[in-house]
Amino acid sequence: MKKSPGSDDGDAIARQQLDSSRDAPATQIVETIATLEGTDAVTLPPVYDCIDGIIADILSSPPSPEADATFAFTYQGYRIHVDQEGTVVIHRGSTAPP
Repeated sequence: MKKSPGSDDGDAIARQQLDSSRDAPATQIVETIATLEGTDAVTLPPVYDCIDGIIADILSSPPSPEADATFAFTYQGYRIHVDQEGTVVIHRGSTAPP
C-alpha cells in the first residue's frame, strides 16, 4: 500500500484528498487551513500562484506511478505535502519531516 506524503510522521494534523474536478485545487488547501484556524478562507492570503499550477498539473496529468512524485511547501505556518494522486497531509510548523 502506498503511503501518503508525510505518513511516517505521526504529527499530521489534517489529511485530505483533493477534488480534481474543482477549479483551482489549491483553494481546497486554503479552505482546510481556514478551518484549522477557525476563520473564513477569504481572510487568508492566496496560495502562491505557482503552487496552484503545479497541483493542477499533477492532478490532470500525473506522472507514472513509479515516479511517486510529491512536493511540499509552507503556507500560513503549516507544512503541506501533496502527492501525485492529490493526497494532502498538513503539519503544524514549517519544518515537519517529509
